Amino acid sequence: MHKKALAIVMFLLFLFPLHLAAAASDPNDAEGSRDPALFNRMPGFYIANYKELDFDSYNFPVGPDEKTEPVEGHFYYAEYYPNEGVKIPSGLQIVRNYTNAAKSIGGEQVYEWDNGLKNVVLRIVKDTARVWAQVDSAADGTFYTVTIVEEQLMNQDVVADAKSLAGNINTDGKAAVYGIYFDTGKADLKPESDAALAEINKLLNIDSSLKLYVVGHTDNVGQFDYNLKLSQQRATSVVQALVSKGISASRLTPFGAGPVAPVTSNNTEEGRAKNRRVELVAQ
Repeated sequence: MHKKALAIVMFLLFLFPLHLAAAASDPNDAEGSRDPALFNRMPGFYIANYKELDFDSYNFPVGPDEKTEPVEGHFYYAEYYPNEGVKIPSGLQIVRNYTNAAKSIGGEQVYEWDNGLKNVVLRIVKDTARVWAQVDSAADGTFYTVTIVEEQLMNQDVVADAKSLAGNINTDGKAAVYGIYFDTGKADLKPESDAALAEINKLLNIDSSLKLYVVGHTDNVGQFDYNLKLSQQRATSVVQALVSKGISASRLTPFGAGPVAPVTSNNTEEGRAKNRRVELVAQ
């Protein structure tokens, strides 16, 4: 007999690429099936149906009124049912376990809804891969499904140097900076941002009279208020990093614009990648 605790604990495995098998298994699993590398299953459940494709597409719900996000990449789907004698968790409990597991590695909840089933869409970014996951559970927990697509993101290899940043600011009053990285849903700068930050620092040291608004921008995926707050936090992190390198705080003002000033359409991943940026705006 399983203890109550077993029904509420989710152990997370975060291994890439997605197609590597996780450790959990059950004698009743469908032949050839396996858990995704992203999550272990709820304890006591087995895989009744399974599908995995090297490349496919899926429309993930991201908001009300049937708003969806088409995602292409490595596709995974599994249906889970409890074994006989297992104390069954509620559907909400299952959804919360997966949500908490995703958040524990910097992921975010994109959308949650109730249509008789308990449903949630999650998103996690790791290096150049973005993983989308949808969990749908019967309200009474008697079955649930997991759908996952791992898409490869564009790798930003070119980082603007101080000279080009200065040129853009002189001609346009602003310069977009790519190569500044954050984990999804977080405002902590990643080490990969050091090269871009060094060029901004160089720009400010070359022109000691230059004062800048440091503006954070996001794409339009997720809730507006959340993106607005996150963009402000990220702009503040950039300012703090520059101040820690000796730049006077009086020369820098952080501002979060969220998704309201895109440079291109958010209808494609390439467009969303361009819209997720930091801009330096002359004061």
